[in-house]
Amino acid sequence: MCLVTPANDDRILIFVGSYTAAGNGNGEGIGTYWRDGRTGELTPAGSLELDSPSWLTPHPTLPVLYAVNETAEGAITAVAIGADGTLEALNSLPTGGADPCHLAITPDGRYLLCANYSGGSLAAFALGPDGVPTVRTALVYHEGAGPDRERQEAAHVHMAVVDETGTLVSAVDLGTDEIRSYRLGEEGELIPLAVSTLPAGTGPRQLVRRPGTNHAYVAGELSASVLTVREEPPGTFTVESSVPATLNPGRENQPAQLELLGDRLFLSNRGPEAITEFKLDGVLPKAVADHSAGEWPRHFSIVGEHCYVASQSGDVVQAYELADWRLIGTYPIGSPAFVAPWRR
Repeated sequence: MCLVTPANDDRILIFVGSYTAAGNGNGEGIGTYWRDGRTGELTPAGSLELDSPSWLTPHPTLPVLYAVNETAEGAITAVAIGADGTLEALNSLPTGGADPCHLAITPDGRYLLCANYSGGSLAAFALGPDGVPTVRTALVYHEGAGPDRERQEAAHVHMAVVDETGTLVSAVDLGTDEIRSYRLGEEGELIPLAVSTLPAGTGPRQLVRRPGTNHAYVAGELSASVLTVREEPPGTFTVESSVPATLNPGRENQPAQLELLGDRLFLSNRGPEAITEFKLDGVLPKAVADHSAGEWPRHFSIVGEHCYVASQSGDVVQAYELADWRLIGTYPIGSPAFVAPWRR
C-alpha cells in the first residue's frame, strides 16, 4: 500500500535526499513531493534541513523514514512522516564510521543496517516499537584493498542487502572486490558467514537479488559492468557472467543505481549520462537501450509508468515516461542523490 490522501488516491509521496554543504553539495536536506499517478507531475509537500541525507529507507509498516548523514562523523537520523507529507526529525545516532552511504531494514522492522563507505564497516541498529533507533548492536570492520590505488586503497562498504528472511545480510565492498555475508542474530549481532571474491578491479557498488531464483546482479562501478552471480548456498556468490554497463562501452563511466523490474534491469551510468535498459534473456542481461538521464544520474526510481532521475550535477530531478523515455518534468533540487516513492 502507498501513502495516499483522501482527496486524491492516485497520489503517492516521493522522497528526495540531497548532498548539503556538509557533503560538498548545495542541497538543503530531504524534500517530499506528491506524485500525480496520471501525469507523473510532482508537487512539493514538505522539507527538512539535514546534513547530506544521501540515502533514505522507510520503515516497512510505520510512518518513519531513515536517512544516512554522509559526513566525516557519520550518523543516521530517524524522521517522522506526517500524513500531509511534512517531516520531523526524531533522533540521530552515530554510525561508527565515516561517510555512511546506504541503509537497509529487516522485513520485521526490528533492525536497521548501515554501510559506512569511508569507514569500511557495517553497522546494525535496534529499532524500538515506534521505529526509533535505540542502540547500535554491532559494528564490523572490513580489511583489504584492490588494484585501483585511488579508489581501492582500503575497504569501502557501499551497500547492505537483507534477504527476505531478515536474518542474512550481505555487504558489498567496493574497496576489496568482495561481498561479505553475515547472519543477523536475535540481539542484532553480525556473525560472519561467507566471503565471496569478485574479479579484481570490479569495484562492486550494488547487489540486487532476482526474486524466486538463486541469481542476483552486481553493478561494478570501477569495471563499468554488470555481473550475473549465482547465490548458492545463501550468502555465497559465484560470478557466472559479466557484460558492459552500456550499449556503447569504452567511455569513462561510473555506474551507480541498479533496479530490477520484472524481466528488465535498469542501471544508471555517470559519464555516459544514461540509464541503460537490459532485457533478461533467461538469466543473463542483454543491453537494449541507453536512455538520456541528465548530468551525473546518481539515483533513480521507476514508479508506475514513469522514471524519476536524481541528476546530481544538474541540480534537478527529471521525470521521464517509460514508454518512449520522453522528458515530462524537471524539478530544481540542489545536488539530489536519492529519489524514491513511499511504498507500504
